[in-house]
Amino acid sequence: MPFWLNKTKEKDRHSYLLSNNGYSNLQDGLQSNLNAIRNVFKNDSDFFYRSFHIAGTIPSVAIYIGSLVDKEVINRDVIQPLQEHRNAPVTNNESKAYLEWLLDDVLYLCDGEIVIEIQSVLDALLHGKTIILIEGERHALILDTSKTEKRGITQPETERVVRGPREGFIEHMQTNISLLRNRLPVAEFRVEPMEIGKKTKTKITICYLESIANPVLIEEVKRRLSDIHIDRILDAGYIEQFIEDNPRSPFPQVQNTERPDKTIGSILEGRVAILVNGSPYALIVPSIFNQFYHTSEDYNERWMITSIIRIIRFMALIFSLTFSSFYVTVLSYHPEMIPAKFVVAASSGRAGVPFPVVVEVILMEVAMEILREATVRMPQQVGGALSIVGVLVIGQAAVMAGFVSPITVVIIAMSTIGSFATPSYNAATAFRMLRFPLLFLSGAFGLLGLSTGLIFIINHMLSLRSFGVPYMAPVSPGDYSGLKDSLIRAPLRWLRNRPTQLHPQDSNRVDVGIKKGPSNPLHRNKGGDSNK
Repeated sequence: MPFWLNKTKEKDRHSYLLSNNGYSNLQDGLQSNLNAIRNVFKNDSDFFYRSFHIAGTIPSVAIYIGSLVDKEVINRDVIQPLQEHRNAPVTNNESKAYLEWLLDDVLYLCDGEIVIEIQSVLDALLHGKTIILIEGERHALILDTSKTEKRGITQPETERVVRGPREGFIEHMQTNISLLRNRLPVAEFRVEPMEIGKKTKTKITICYLESIANPVLIEEVKRRLSDIHIDRILDAGYIEQFIEDNPRSPFPQVQNTERPDKTIGSILEGRVAILVNGSPYALIVPSIFNQFYHTSEDYNERWMITSIIRIIRFMALIFSLTFSSFYVTVLSYHPEMIPAKFVVAASSGRAGVPFPVVVEVILMEVAMEILREATVRMPQQVGGALSIVGVLVIGQAAVMAGFVSPITVVIIAMSTIGSFATPSYNAATAFRMLRFPLLFLSGAFGLLGLSTGLIFIINHMLSLRSFGVPYMAPVSPGDYSGLKDSLIRAPLRWLRNRPTQLHPQDSNRVDVGIKKGPSNPLHRNKGGDSNK
């Protein structure tokens, strides 16, 4: 039989069930209901059912997917109490009274429901729940006996800090929600569930503070999520690409983080966090450019040190974008800009190199990107050694062979190191990729091409928005209050208001600042014996 005919006969199993049985609800007969469900999972090795008698007299069956449930819970909290209980009320085929009595007074589980639709039974089975069918009952008991395998909570790999919490999100969404609730134990913290993905039926959670977040923002987040129609959601990155304002932009407009403390900090500012089951990342919206070179550690250190570090990070970001292009511009079109003391070193270093400077730099940039990608994909035990070999051995061999000049190696190394100083991986990647069009423009038109490319990039960033918030806020449009926590970080007692571009319901963040200096009760002139 041709494979396409076989696919036609093996269509969606839920539709197959309904079309062959002619009904969408459960029936009175236990065996007919069991056979209907078995027809759906007849080829699945992890489908199980266990027949027993409630109170020793009423035929029943427990149905479950063995790979998704905790069998000990089924044995101890479901089957055992059902078999051992006595003095049950008389069953009524037209009501749910008997099943409600079992839920309330017999079973030991706190999470259960009663359904009549076959579709609800199938969905529950695929989410790790156990189904109880009883002879003479048209309803089924759905009991939560799921067991999810998950890894332990560890330090985030991509957002390490020297001073700060060491906890990071994992792939289990309920664990991630508990990490957030432990840090924000307030009644107005809302955790609203959604489900996206026709096939995967991935659980999504929207987290926000009802008393702070703007209701218009919350509704917009829900609208964009509900407009996603796709068969699979395997990671938070799928959601990010669907809800961002400009999907053609190289710059990220949705921030992702592995850190619960950073997520809570954003929620307290009036932003909305999105958690995706199966992903160790939380999405934060709306996001502005400043957030991508800030870290949660910035608020744990003194403000002067943090401000200097932020300036260094921003300089490294600009450095990684423009340094190699500026080097091509100067050597190709404007050698008069080179100081007299370095003219000899620059010219002698390039003696014997067979390529123009723009080709030389592009080849080195491509080689560094290949080396970086290989280092990331290699096993951890080999990746470190590969990076050292690539930088030292290959670079030195290329210089000695005359393919590149020593100055070019230094320029490319400094540009690459500058990109690693950016805390956000996706923002650093965007700036790394933008180096190549700048290199082509610099090699073709010199300083005019470099400045034109930078103008296009800045103009594009000024035009971006994230859920209606300008991407370059608080610089454009200008906001003096927001500038206190942008390129520099003012003392915490000065950061009285939440970001105004978010239009929070409660804009006040610091009620009372420290107006007086600290008292010194143990000073020798104010306490104790002044003669000592």
